[in-house]
This record gives sequence, structure tokens and C-alpha cells, in this order.
Amino acid sequence: MGPETFVPFLFFTFLTAVIVVPIMAKEATKRSAHQLVSQAIARGQTLDPDLLQRLSQDVFYDGNRARRSLGNGVILLALAGSFVLAGYVTDGWGWDGHRGILIPAIIMGAVGTAFLALAIFDYTTKKREA
Repeated sequence: MGPETFVPFLFFTFLTAVIVVPIMAKEATKRSAHQLVSQAIARGQTLDPDLLQRLSQDVFYDGNRARRSLGNGVILLALAGSFVLAGYVTDGWGWDGHRGILIPAIIMGAVGTAFLALAIFDYTTKKREA
């Protein structure tokens, strides 16, 4: 495996680890907390209302998905623009030197556009409070 294969593999492995590991850790923590609560309920113990409120805060946080999707989309589109600008600054607009830097820009731009579309879809389908 040469460096032209190993370096992108290493980059995307690192990127995946940075994204996936915190999500998995958060889910494991949530799962263990809910398991402890279910065991306490099964034993007939009373639960602190403050504890139940903290556990249910995640439900309200997940309800704000449209705003998070919009923020993620804007950030990814800004990063894509930064990659395009970096490619222009380093080599101009020729395709010879910065084709490699435009590939992450295209990927981030596509994912950012998908997040924006998801945010628009979430905002339009969200129930209006009267």
C-alpha cells in the first residue's frame, strides 16, 4: 500500500473515529442510565423528579433537529468553500495541481446541501404551535 492510498485511508479513518466514537459513547451512557432507571422501577424504588427531568431533556433536544441540521449544513458549506478557496490560492483555477483539494470540497458541499435540504424539510413539516 503506497502513500497515495494510505494517506487518504488514514484521513478518513481518523475522521470516522472522531465522529463515531463520541456518538457511540453518548448512546452507551444514555442506555446505561435508562437501564438503571428501569431496574429502580422494577425494584419499586421512587425516582427523583429532577432525575426524570434530566433524562427527558434529551427528548426535547432531539426535537430541535431542524436547527442542528441547518447549522451543520451551513458549516459544511463554509468548509467546502474554504477548500475551494484554498485550492485557488495555492494553484489558481487550473485542474493540474488542486484536483485533490477539490474532492473534499465536493463531498462536504454535497453533505452540506443534504443537511440544508433536511433542515428545510424539517421546518416545513414541523407542526405549528397555535
